Amino acid sequence: MPGTGLWRTKTVEQSISDTDEPDTKLRRNLSAWDLTVFGVAVVIGAGIFTLTARTAGDFAGPSVSLAFVLAAIACALAALCYAEFASTVPVAGSAYTFSYATFGELVAWIIGWDLVLEFAVGAAAVAKGWSAYLQVVLGYLFGGTVETVVKVGGLEIDWGALLLVVVLATLLTFGTKLSSRVSLVITGIKVAIVLFVIFFGIAYIKSANYSPFVPAAAPPTATTSTGVDQSLFSLLAGGGSSTYGIFGLLAAASLVFFAFIGFDVVATTAEETRNPQRAVPRGILGSLAIVTVLYVAVSLVVSGMLPYQKLSTNADPAGRKTLATAFSANGVDWAANVISVGALAGLTTVVMVLLLGQVRVVFAMSRDGLLPRGLAKTGKHGTPARATIVISVLVALAATFFAADKLEEMVNVGTLFAFILVSAGVWVLRRTRPDLSRGFRVPWVPVIPILAILACLWLMLNLTVLTWLRFVAWMVLGFIVYFAYSRRNSVLGKRMRDEEKV
Repeated sequence: MPGTGLWRTKTVEQSISDTDEPDTKLRRNLSAWDLTVFGVAVVIGAGIFTLTARTAGDFAGPSVSLAFVLAAIACALAALCYAEFASTVPVAGSAYTFSYATFGELVAWIIGWDLVLEFAVGAAAVAKGWSAYLQVVLGYLFGGTVETVVKVGGLEIDWGALLLVVVLATLLTFGTKLSSRVSLVITGIKVAIVLFVIFFGIAYIKSANYSPFVPAAAPPTATTSTGVDQSLFSLLAGGGSSTYGIFGLLAAASLVFFAFIGFDVVATTAEETRNPQRAVPRGILGSLAIVTVLYVAVSLVVSGMLPYQKLSTNADPAGRKTLATAFSANGVDWAANVISVGALAGLTTVVMVLLLGQVRVVFAMSRDGLLPRGLAKTGKHGTPARATIVISVLVALAATFFAADKLEEMVNVGTLFAFILVSAGVWVLRRTRPDLSRGFRVPWVPVIPILAILACLWLMLNLTVLTWLRFVAWMVLGFIVYFAYSRRNSVLGKRMRDEEKV
């Protein structure tokens, strides 16, 4: 176990050995198909149903499809690195576990804390979107308006989001395989809806809506992205705003990156997978390829159905521009209702798999003592029930009582930071441990990892200044928790101190 203090590393062999501890052992029953389902289940959701139309209207115009391509390239580069790491270190925890083996405990803690930002905040944000669609569907079924957000005194309570998290937490507690089967059914429904949007919407495309493909940059006004709300890159480059124009396109790429978040959840299930050396890379790369094609196709159809100005949230105080908006505007209300039902199903699996990923990261950190060890206990169903309950309660509180504004961007900055460390880690581990067995190898190392790092840094620069400020504050809080609790309770630290006494 080389390294001391903040930089002590946990060897790959020790990480794999810890998976056999009886009290914290996860059940291995997932296949490559299960992982692909998880990947598609979590990625097809918020991006298609809630983000595509809004991003076209507020940032990129018709070039939103190009924004998806740019985001997909960055994800593909990082996905190759995730695939190698997951096949080499088939242990729960994803980027946290990978970083522990390469950069040491402090960096591993930072990335684990960062993944909390990605998965937990992401689950809360998508649960809010699910509740909004539930309101639409209930209104369609029962007529009138059925509010999923009620006011009690001065407090707004989102009972729809609360209901979703409670049901999914129960499902996850009863087993990962069961969750995969439920995901398969619901994912089949939402993929069918997405294909319906593509093939039915083609008939309503008007070529005039694609011109200009990249709209001219909007001047700074009260309704455009300026100041702390504009992208950091546009601010540094002297851009007036990041609404439309090239700065808007780049900002859109960083925003729609949220649509791809989740394929890395596949890596968190490596410890529960049969033959992870082959299944995990296939699950990661397969799911990413499928959703990229669907995203680009949907964005082209939606931006062709309606002028991008009508997709802007500036004219809509509620900010609820979705795929259904384009169909309603073309007088096809029944199709809009079908899409709303599909979105409800789609967002269900997104929240479920994000919760799954968050629980596995907390499970891994707890097994290492960086969080309370009790959270790593597994129950009779072979799942970390305690961690599932705790995480679900926190996500439920956030989704029930807090607004979803800016949550997508907070998730993005955390995920991109994790991608950078994983990409760098592949390069480092190739040099420090060339002897390790790798079920999948990234081609052209170090070129691919370096390109992945640069692509993720570029997307981070195009997030808003306010998002960066919030991210720094979150990281500072993480350092406080580490030095106050995690460092002195580290299992690896205790092992090393005991060895020194001998």
